Amino acid sequence: MIYTMLQACRETGMTYQGLKFYCNAGLVPNVKRDNINRRIFDDDDIAWIKSLRKLRQCGMSIADIKEYMNLCLKGESSIPERKTILSKTRKRLQEQIDELKESIRYIDEKQGFYNGVLSGTVKYVSHLLPCACNLDR
Repeated sequence: MIYTMLQACRETGMTYQGLKFYCNAGLVPNVKRDNINRRIFDDDDIAWIKSLRKLRQCGMSIADIKEYMNLCLKGESSIPERKTILSKTRKRLQEQIDELKESIRYIDEKQGFYNGVLSGTVKYVSHLLPCACNLDR
């Protein structure tokens, strides 16, 4: 099937400006044009553009995606290098997940502390306010 820019945007969930940027940045190789010079895309292009979106969602930079794409264009022989790029990206994502989990634990601890203070089972302590003993001086 052949897709216009707008149809490609609908298929991939990209904005027109975003897809145009990717095309102009050389991230959609072998872009074809119709008889009045408008970009057109086939099913392989659509699949690649969907992959581009996923790679960006993974936090890969445009430069990293270009490197990955250039390796893809080399064919099967570059699979080990592509796997390395994806492994590094996965490791960074896992580190971000771990940081987010730690942040959630902190919020949960604070909420538990506040619940205890509000229920009267925990004495309120602040690291920002002077303690009552300091107020008597």
